[in-house]
Amino acid sequence: MIRLSQQTLPMLDPKLAVPGYDRQSVTPGIVHFGVGGFHRAHEAVYTDDLLTQGLASEWGICGVGLRPEDRAMCDALTPQDDLYTLVTRDAAGNEARVIGSLVRYLYAPDNKQAVWDVLTSPKTRIVSLTITEGGYGLDVAGQPGPVFSYLADALLIRRQANTPAFTVLSCDNLPGNGEAAKRALLAAISNPGLARWIEENAAFPNSMVDRITPQTTDADRDLVRNEFGIEDAWPVVCEPFKQWIIEDKFSDARPPWEKVGAQFVPDVAPYEAMKLGLLNGSHFAMAYLGFLAGFQTVPEVMADPDFRVFIQRLMDEEVTPLLPLVPGTDLGAYKATLLHRFDNPAIKDQITRLCQNGSGKFPQYLLPSLQKAIERDRPCPLLTLALAGWMRYLTGVDEQGRSYTIDDPRAAALTALARQGGTDPRPLLALTDLFGDLGQRAGFVRDLGADLKGLNADGVSAALTAALQGGS
Repeated sequence: MIRLSQQTLPMLDPKLAVPGYDRQSVTPGIVHFGVGGFHRAHEAVYTDDLLTQGLASEWGICGVGLRPEDRAMCDALTPQDDLYTLVTRDAAGNEARVIGSLVRYLYAPDNKQAVWDVLTSPKTRIVSLTITEGGYGLDVAGQPGPVFSYLADALLIRRQANTPAFTVLSCDNLPGNGEAAKRALLAAISNPGLARWIEENAAFPNSMVDRITPQTTDADRDLVRNEFGIEDAWPVVCEPFKQWIIEDKFSDARPPWEKVGAQFVPDVAPYEAMKLGLLNGSHFAMAYLGFLAGFQTVPEVMADPDFRVFIQRLMDEEVTPLLPLVPGTDLGAYKATLLHRFDNPAIKDQITRLCQNGSGKFPQYLLPSLQKAIERDRPCPLLTLALAGWMRYLTGVDEQGRSYTIDDPRAAALTALARQGGTDPRPLLALTDLFGDLGQRAGFVRDLGADLKGLNADGVSAALTAALQGGS
């Protein structure tokens, strides 16, 4: 068994792809906040592909962690020289490679000066983010998250030093993620002069990102150890598919990611509407209903005939008619690819992962489709049932009467309202920051309440059958 590090790379199986470039000569041009599994399966992989081709020696990545749980990632990666194993899995088998584009990892609470130094360095031209959908809002005191305080202070120093502003590149799943990053950053700034300078000099491109990446488990570590002979404290397991569409709007130079599969476009909006509505909307729809029905993974959900028809019809009948024209995209082929990805037996994407942070996901994944359907007077019984599933899940008790923990920053308030309402959705719908004007749509409120009654009285299976028969 070989413990992964720069020194042990030559000792690994020759069939295993490892960084063939000189990592010592790679300088960080990107600072990334939120080094989780998704970043390491996505942006870091595109960048590693460039480095392998000798195209990006000035575009190494310096990761930064802010949360207490990020310390564990730092402790895992630092002894490995920030290397890690990426395993892509599907029915055909497992394929592994070692990724070397992450050349430094800083845990900010222990290394504040080092974080300031890298953020203010002229070599840093991009700051990228995967801080989850909830990371762009204000806290209870009306303040933006700590990431944006770091960025605001760093940009102030860069302005004073006549250093160009960096590009802030969001890689989170929310529409207009670049615009959301800009709003959050400007909210962290009280200096009007700095705000004007940022408006005039910084760039915030929107992007659409996609790769299913389950949370790393001990079983994944065992797989890397037993199948590839590598002792890796924090490998990443993901599907073969990946996609990255980026608005070509940068304040300074950028890596040529288009040479390794990324797509630069003038307008990301149609692509993100497609992905958020079809992929993320389907994930939201299957997550809470699937959890209540007792399923643990996405392939298990998709193996259930009623759930499969539910997801197919939700995409075909209720979401697709609402989408804008997506340049160069065959929506039929895209949806077929989604179903194939959901079926991937090797990934086993956890339903509990999809259930996390529903209050951050609903406004981005399902609310836009519901609002458009209602405005256009289109039937939406399956989207409505998906929302009812989340509201039923928020009670914290499943169909067998077992309690569970809800992983959501607003869990306490949402659970209290869900239990207060019971089969009446109006207490929850009164949260207009989450649900918009849905609570004012009498017909929709009536249908949603009927779904909640059905879920409480008869369970998920019967509710699915009723919804599918009613729409046939």
